[in-house]
Amino acid sequence: MKFAKHLLVAGIAVAVLSGCGGNDKANTANQAASPAPAAEKVDAVTAASIVDQGEGFKQAVSESGTWIIATLNDVTLEEEVTVAGEFHDKGAADGDVYRKIALYAQDADHKITASYTLTVPKLTVQSENLRVQGGTIKGDVYVEAKGFNLHESATIDGNLYFASEDVKATAVIDGKVTGATEIK
Repeated sequence: MKFAKHLLVAGIAVAVLSGCGGNDKANTANQAASPAPAAEKVDAVTAASIVDQGEGFKQAVSESGTWIIATLNDVTLEEEVTVAGEFHDKGAADGDVYRKIALYAQDADHKITASYTLTVPKLTVQSENLRVQGGTIKGDVYVEAKGFNLHESATIDGNLYFASEDVKATAVIDGKVTGATEIK
């Protein structure tokens, strides 16, 4: 039973992280290698982090985490979380500075098949060019880094605060924010 669950998780992870076609940053960010087996050490520079629990999510978004963080279900954290560190698209040292939180699963045709909720009292963004795609962040988001992107498939069920007008000016908010969006 446990083996079957791991196979299912691996299959979902591959579907979530497969490419969406095209060459733009939004599409190429979805392309990633399959996750390393649990017994292997995950390379924090090039591997994606597939998480299904709060502690795994906190580690994945830390400075020693990964460039892409994909959830496999709803995740709830009782404490504040900071997305920190500089990461590059696909983990390539010569790639654009880029990071992604994927709160969804997708099928082989890259259609979102499930959306997940990240519940956190406060999520602070210190990584440049962070994209939140799919699903919902339930809680307040504080953006301190340039280039924040809320994809059209994502929702912030809470407030969205920017550290300055300069930071806000670099953001792309195509998704939904249910609360205030302001400088704080």
